[in-house]
Amino acid sequence: MAKKERLTSSEITGLWTQYIQNTMSICISKHVLATAKDPEVLSLFKFTLKLSEKHLQMVAEFFKAENMEAPIGFTEDDVNLNAPSLFSDNFWLIYIHDMTLHGLSGYSISFSTSARKDVRDHFYESNTDTMDLYNKSIELLLAKDIYQRSPYFSVKQGGESPTQFSYFMDSFGDKRPLNTMEAGNIYFNLKKSIVTKTLINGFKQVMQDKEIIHFMEQCSDTIHKNISVFSKLFEEENLHTPSLLDGETTNSVEAPFSEKLMTFHVGFLFHLAATYYTTAMITSMRIDVLGHCDAAMLRDLKIIALFGKLMVKQGWIEKLPEADDRKELN
Repeated sequence: MAKKERLTSSEITGLWTQYIQNTMSICISKHVLATAKDPEVLSLFKFTLKLSEKHLQMVAEFFKAENMEAPIGFTEDDVNLNAPSLFSDNFWLIYIHDMTLHGLSGYSISFSTSARKDVRDHFYESNTDTMDLYNKSIELLLAKDIYQRSPYFSVKQGGESPTQFSYFMDSFGDKRPLNTMEAGNIYFNLKKSIVTKTLINGFKQVMQDKEIIHFMEQCSDTIHKNISVFSKLFEEENLHTPSLLDGETTNSVEAPFSEKLMTFHVGFLFHLAATYYTTAMITSMRIDVLGHCDAAMLRDLKIIALFGKLMVKQGWIEKLPEADDRKELN
């Protein structure tokens, strides 16, 4: 049997990230399974837990074969199965659907940056599994009539080329209507921001550490600003915005998860949001939309910097494998 090539830095990063995220997913799934009442939501999270445990084992085998120590991630110490639910069953359904979108994006990137066939096969299978979960979650959302569709646009317009530069920029305040790409990106980001906002407010409700609560308040202010800016854009276009989920938080004050897990989860979502705003920015052709995306990304980057400092101060960061320090070796 041919000797396998060593894992590349990109492959290690993809596997390392997946390992930590799956340990977090396991903690969350176990809490939902201990508290949810809706049998369909319970069935969906049983499937989610099964996939997370499967993927975790697969990644652990890669690390073992490479004589690498796996990250700690999150353990049973990071979930309180006796705590009452912090969110409604409907929110957890919306949440897991939202997380599958992040998973699909992440697995696609990991697949495309991997060279070894066994690693590519792993991320291909992970992506396929996540597509199954996506289909199950969206079918349940549709059946319960709680899936929020992006705005409908006229399809009668034929292919046309812009004839005036004002299609992209107008210094006098006259703006053309949003096109489907711009509206789709805004709606997509609004839905994700609303889920994150609900998580932040719920987590803040059960936290004890004053410094972490202050960080969550800064996160809440930032996400509120982003939602307000892009919701106003839609209102000006007479387009509907996604509904807020503030009413899906319970009155529980007992933490279902460790402050480490909750802080990491929120920081992780801000990291993702910055990349989505970047995508929206470079695909927008209206100068004001581009500017709003740029400003939202910068606001998120400030939170990401605060998040990094807080995680280091708390000792919650796990260092990825590093390149050999040639100066040290000399």
